[in-house]
Amino acid sequence: QVQLVESGGGLVQAGGSLRLSCVASGIIFSTNDMGWYRQAPGKQRESVAFIMSSGSTDYPDSMRGRFTISRDNAKNTVYLQMSSLKPEDTARYYCKVMAFNSWGQGTQVTVSL
Repeated sequence: QVQLVESGGGLVQAGGSLRLSCVASGIIFSTNDMGWYRQAPGKQRESVAFIMSSGSTDYPDSMRGRFTISRDNAKNTVYLQMSSLKPEDTARYYCKVMAFNSWGQGTQVTVSL
């Protein structure tokens, strides 16, 4: 059973930074591709960043430049470093094991002016 626990969200001023973490269990973490998604109120969930088991990364064009995904296989953890945050980045952020349709509870990021 896949379990995902996200953390690191909070309230930050525009222009600030946050690092989100997601600990995964129930899988062989090192062999799985991982992703970060976000969902703002009233909007569809959207993809933010992906990291493959090889360590290669991919970002939607709209997310490229301010977000960096990384992973620590020894800790079963995937990270999302976010910088130059904007109010429109306000959302609940979720990680996902790409091979499974399971979601954690997410972590709330709120960016104020």
